[in-house]
This record gives sequence, C-alpha cells and structure tokens, in this order.
Amino acid sequence: MNLSRRNFFTLAGASAVGVTMLSPLEALYARRANGQVVGLTGGYGPLTPKMPENADELVGVVRSGINLGTTPLLELPPGFNYTAISITGQPMDDGTIVPGGHDGMAAFAGPNNTTILVRNHELSPSSNGLNVLPRYDQIGGGTTTIVVGPNRRVRKQFVSLAGTIRNCAGGPTPWDSWISCEENLTLPGTGGAMKRHGYNFEVPATADIQVADPIPLVAMGRFNHEAVAVDPESGWIYETEDEGASCFYRFRADVRPTRYGDLQTRGDGILEALVIEGAPQDTRRNFLQYKNQPLSVRWVKIDNVDPASNSAATSVRQQGQNKGAAIFARGEGAWYGNGLIYFTCSSGGNAGQGQVFAYKPNNNDPNSGTITLVVESPAENILNFPDNITVAPFGDIFLCEDGSNTEFVIGVTPEGDLYRFAANAINGSEFAGACFSPDDRTMFVNIQSPGITCAIWGPWSRNRT
Repeated sequence: MNLSRRNFFTLAGASAVGVTMLSPLEALYARRANGQVVGLTGGYGPLTPKMPENADELVGVVRSGINLGTTPLLELPPGFNYTAISITGQPMDDGTIVPGGHDGMAAFAGPNNTTILVRNHELSPSSNGLNVLPRYDQIGGGTTTIVVGPNRRVRKQFVSLAGTIRNCAGGPTPWDSWISCEENLTLPGTGGAMKRHGYNFEVPATADIQVADPIPLVAMGRFNHEAVAVDPESGWIYETEDEGASCFYRFRADVRPTRYGDLQTRGDGILEALVIEGAPQDTRRNFLQYKNQPLSVRWVKIDNVDPASNSAATSVRQQGQNKGAAIFARGEGAWYGNGLIYFTCSSGGNAGQGQVFAYKPNNNDPNSGTITLVVESPAENILNFPDNITVAPFGDIFLCEDGSNTEFVIGVTPEGDLYRFAANAINGSEFAGACFSPDDRTMFVNIQSPGITCAIWGPWSRNRT
C-alpha cells in the first residue's frame, strides 16, 4: 500500500479547504477575551443512549458484567449510529484473542475499500503478554490490526506487535506505518522482563497477517512515551511524554524516512527538547497570560537518549530541563494537521483540567518555530483531562477525555465552540484512539475497558449549534 502525501494530509484531518487547526481554539479564546461566557454548546444535539446497530450479533457477549447486546454502550446525538467491533476476548484470525486495554489508534486505507486500524493496547508488565512471534519481550502487550469492511464489520484482525508494555498512544506516518509508544520504564529482571523498556516501535499498516519486527527505536529516546506526530514535509517526528513534569521532543532522522522500516534500518538521528523563549520554563500553571500568543522556541540536544537506569537525575527529561527545556503537565495525545503539531497536556492549567498546545515548525530553520497555548480547560464540566486528539476532515477537533465520572468525546468547531459529541454509557472508562476513516465517513474510537472499538457514522456535515 502506498500512502501518498495527499492521502496522509487527509488521514491527518487536514483535507477541509481553508480550515486551520489553530482557528477553533483561537476563536474560543477571543470570546473569552471579549467577556463572553465559555461553556458547552449544543453541538450536533442532545446525547441520548443508543444501542449498537449490530446489537443482535452481540447478544450473550458479556464483558465486565455488561451484556453488550442488551445495553446501550454510547450516548450520541440524533442521526448518529454505531457498531461495536473488535471486543476484548474475541478470537482473532491468527489464533489469539483480542487483548484488553484498547488505546491509541489510527486508520489507513486498505484494499477493496477496507479500512486498516492499527490499535495500541495499554497492558501492564503483569499481563500474560501476546503469545506470538516475533516478540520483543515475554511480557506486556503491543498492537493489533483490524481490517474493517465498508459495512463497518471486521473482516480480519490479528496481533501486529508483541512483547511491549503499556502501549498508550503513538501516531501514523506518511510512509504507511504506525509508531507505537511504550509508557513504561521496566528494566531487565523486573516483573519478569528480560529487556529494557521505554521505547517506540514501528508497525506496518497492512491487511496481511504480519507481526512487526520488534526493533526498539532507541534513537527516539527512552522515556515514558505517549504519542507522536510526524511532519510530512520534513519527516521529523514530534513526541510527547506522560510525566507530571514532562518535555516535548523532536526526533530528526539522519535520513528522511520514506517507507516502513527506514526508522529501524537507518533510524539514527538527533533527539531534542523544546525550549520556549521569553516565557517561564514551567507551563503547567499560570501560563494563561500567554494564550494565543505564538512564542518563539529553540531546541536543545539530548546527550544520552538511552539512560540505563530509571534515576530521575539522568532521565531524558531532566537532561532537557537542565538546558532550559519547557516543562509540561503530562503530555499525551498528539496529531499533525495543516502544518501544525497539536498536543494535549492532560492535567495542565490553573484548574488542573488540561491544556492543548499547537507547535508550528519552521522547516527552513531547524532551530526555530513557535508554540501557542490554544486551550486551557476552566473546569471539569467543560473539559476533563483531554488525552488522545484527532482532527476531523471537516475541521472540528475531537478530544478524548481521560478524567473522572462520565467520560466524553469533546468536539471543538472552527468557530471555537466546545460540545459533547459522545458519552460512555456503560462505565467511567476513558475514550481513546479517536480517528477518521480514509473516506471521512466513520469515526473509530475505543472505550478502553472492557475494551471495545466503536465505529460511529452520521450527518457530519450538519450544522452544529
């Protein structure tokens, strides 16, 4: 499969003509500056519990005490429907079963109008592991690949990466692959591990049953990875880190990747951390005064990208912060669109409920660019711990909540309105992995526990209120 640059822009949610990723949140803050009350709007309409369209296929399927064939799983606006696919415990085509902990995910164009989903599984070191070969280590999780037909039913699913730990998010690349990230620093001899963890791994987006060569991308750093976003113009890879005091990183490969496997065979490069000029180093609190202000940045090199211990003093983030790198509150989801790298900080802001930043690279000058704080949640009932993020083909931004109580998928319109698009109707588990099919008609999203991938469709073009 050849994923062209144009198709990657569509995958990244940048296909809407004239849409700028920054504009929805700029508009949001403009209204706040003018004294307008910022709250949740009606969006596509009120959310009501809905049964999955394929409920008859799920009768008797019980997960975590929930009968999936008789229980509404989602609340959605009028006109929207969904199917529940690829559920923890189901048999897969390679003889294994669907593992739990559904997390980050991306959708790729497959053969015969299919969609290929590559999905992370945030499984701990104590899990039994995915018993397939080749695998990186004998414990943990990895990724699965799901081939979905035009009717939104699974045609094939299989393990595509094994032996890694706490694969939270990651990101799609322009060269037909998914980069899966370990949010874990397990060392050999701990919890049954035989190898060092804390790396990124590359997985091909293919409809053929294939387990990726589990080669750690060491040059991209050993830390609590969360997500990546790739700039297709330069091939540079931007990385977030899920730590209370994290950095925002950039990996510049020596050779621009053009196909799956280039990062493994020619993946040496430079790992850098972002420094913000003219602002406090710590962005976690009292940073709201810089809203909508593009701040100049520079980058500092990480000297030891693969620390052998888990000492905070020698950690990748501490190396960067010793050189002035900006401090973020739990960097999580990241997505590329319209020339910007967008990333969330789930516990940032004065309310501790989350921030979203947008980084604009300057590919003509590697040591420059700007970063902008584009949203900061004022309260839990507006936006509660934004985690995974995606940009819809029609311009809206979607944020997956990973907070407390009822979890929502929150939309942001190009006009800056926030609205609730979907609610978890069965438990308090987080949403994760929101992404759109290559034909722009379907949103795929995960309920992490008990582990359900949903395919949602409806009148996306309808005006929102």
